[in-house]
Amino acid sequence: MDATQSVSSAHPIDSALEARIAELVSSGTVEMSPRDADQIPEAAALLPANMRVYVDSLPGRLHFSTLRAMEALCDEGLDPVPHIAARRIESREALKEFVARAVHAGVKRVLLVGGDQPAPSGPYANSLDILNEGVFIEHGIKEVGFGGYPEGHPRISQATLDETLVDKVRLAQEQGLGVSVVTQFSFVPARIVEYCALMARKHPSLPVYVGMAGPTSTVSLLRYAQRCGVSASLRALSGMGVAAAKLVTHSDPTEQLAALARHCESGGTSNVVGSHLFSFGGFLQASQFINSIISKASASQRS
Repeated sequence: MDATQSVSSAHPIDSALEARIAELVSSGTVEMSPRDADQIPEAAALLPANMRVYVDSLPGRLHFSTLRAMEALCDEGLDPVPHIAARRIESREALKEFVARAVHAGVKRVLLVGGDQPAPSGPYANSLDILNEGVFIEHGIKEVGFGGYPEGHPRISQATLDETLVDKVRLAQEQGLGVSVVTQFSFVPARIVEYCALMARKHPSLPVYVGMAGPTSTVSLLRYAQRCGVSASLRALSGMGVAAAKLVTHSDPTEQLAALARHCESGGTSNVVGSHLFSFGGFLQASQFINSIISKASASQRS
């Protein structure tokens, strides 16, 4: 199946597959911007209790700006997970203070990323530098997540990505931390499935949350896709004409979720735990989508 077919073709979703999709969503996670903090109470009413909500670290803003959102998430019975971007941490003291305050706000796990700025603001160039500090165990963090890249990374070779993931997982486990992977999103379900199969072979015990682009506007989706280096998807879309326009205008991860559910049900080894919905500044809209998937499957089971 080529990239065009994987995006443009629709496959029937029966009740069993619908239930598996709902399971992936309800066991999954969602991402929000700290700018969406005012949407938290309404969104929390739609989401499963204790769902993990990842809070972006925005370029040009201090990590401390996420604390208000994390406190609000915890107050609403959700599980806040901050991004920690290594290259945006100004000093060792700033890292320790942020982790201590995050734990006080209810944080038990973090997502470690390198950060997309060319030069580090402080002593940390990558996630390994942060892990080597031992600050997470010191302050009671239980789990650390790392990024996964179904379409590769715009500035890092695949060989380096593979090697550093092995090193990060090993170091985290040596420190007694739980470990998981959250993947970047893709417009091409086939690439998601290929990546998940690869992770099951290389890291069979590593939980994987599969990134999906949630409902959003055309402009937002393409802007984030370009910034995140989702190059293969953009190339696939460029030759699809009307089909591409429809996909981007009506961003809906249902087809990607269905492809992932089929992969999980195929009988092969899978370490996929759930989906990870990127909200692109539309946290409430993403929460409504999650609720609709779970509610629809629940209604089908009752009928």
